[in-house]
Amino acid sequence: MLYSKNETVDARAVTSIEGRSASGTFVVKPMLSGEKVSLLEVRVRRGAVSSMHAHSHESLIYVVSGALKTIIGEQHFVLGPGDVCRHPEQVMHSVEALEDTVFVEVKSPIPASTTLGI
Repeated sequence: MLYSKNETVDARAVTSIEGRSASGTFVVKPMLSGEKVSLLEVRVRRGAVSSMHAHSHESLIYVVSGALKTIIGEQHFVLGPGDVCRHPEQVMHSVEALEDTVFVEVKSPIPASTTLGI
């Protein structure tokens, strides 16, 4: 696929990540995948937080709107619109929505799970 229209992509409600329960729901739209990379749109309400977890892939997060706190290993960051972070492969991390937030996540290589590693 070379093109994806947002309104035609089904959103998936995700309440656990890597088998660990999240507090709140992450609404994930798997927008497009290539041969080695996937792009997700994620919407999350204020107060939602993922448990600490690690992936077998690397991911980049770009905040479109809202505010997101992330813990990556021992480091803590607060991201606002236009800010970016990286979750390295096999590094424990979590995210928490400090406000209603929309972010774009890029994953490589493409996770094998049906929710693209969310």
